[in-house]
Amino acid sequence: MKLGFLTACLPKLSLEEIADWAKNKGYESLEVAAWPDLGDRPFVATHLNVETFGSQDVQRVRNIFDSRGLELSSIAFYDNNLHPDTDQRNAINQHVVRCIDAAALLGVKSVGTFIGRDWNKSVAENLKMAEKVFAPLIAHATRQNVKIVIENCVMEGWHPDGYPGNLAYSPELWEWMFGLGLYLNYDPSHLVWMGIDPIEAVKPYLDRIVHAQAKDIEIFPERRNRYGYPGKSVNREDPWDVGWWRYRVPGLGEVNWRKLIDVMYEGGFNGTLSVEHEDPIWGGNEANVKVGLEIAYSTLRPLIVK
Repeated sequence: MKLGFLTACLPKLSLEEIADWAKNKGYESLEVAAWPDLGDRPFVATHLNVETFGSQDVQRVRNIFDSRGLELSSIAFYDNNLHPDTDQRNAINQHVVRCIDAAALLGVKSVGTFIGRDWNKSVAENLKMAEKVFAPLIAHATRQNVKIVIENCVMEGWHPDGYPGNLAYSPELWEWMFGLGLYLNYDPSHLVWMGIDPIEAVKPYLDRIVHAQAKDIEIFPERRNRYGYPGKSVNREDPWDVGWWRYRVPGLGEVNWRKLIDVMYEGGFNGTLSVEHEDPIWGGNEANVKVGLEIAYSTLRPLIVK
């Protein structure tokens, strides 16, 4: 198992600058952000431009990683592959294809994305649509010897009423997507607020986890008593402000990392555990983000064998 982080938390730094910092702090791998330019949308970045990725880019990126002894663990583009707007959906699907092609050129094993959801349709209708949308993506990835990994983030902010906007949030849905030929980029934080034990839930599926993310979560039960699980309803100006929980870096939340990593080792997981930094306390600027990544490192490093 290797310890890394998702580069999207440092959107203004170049990939070279991030790699230098990661190497100096002891990280072993990077999950590289490859979104298109989406302006000020939070938690996205373009550290790999897959729109025009070619042989010169391959050599440049390989040099960045090889010269620093780092691994490029996965290419990250998490967006709504079932977007209700057909043009946007097609553009997102095509960007996934370009990420797959870049991964194949670089020899990277996986590309991460979301299932997503058309919030105008029922879950059952979405699952049927997803089978059609993902069939050509999976076929293309298979030809390129790349696995598509789906993060189990709920993406409640995508749904107008705060319900799940990414249909990959439970083991039931994992089994459905495994049947399509998809894999899991496992993030335990999302299960905690859904009321699912993140340690027991992962045990049966470790052979389908190619990559994993490390994000923690802080729960405020007294606020949940007011809002309920879906979160704020009356005054919810920010679609992501549920009101009773927030993401934290590993070590500052509820996840039992010692037990979880032990279970992952026992189950044979040998991929990258990638810190996904979305902590609002240790965010907002580059200096804070780097402190957050250091906190995560100090929490996880003693638990992962070098």
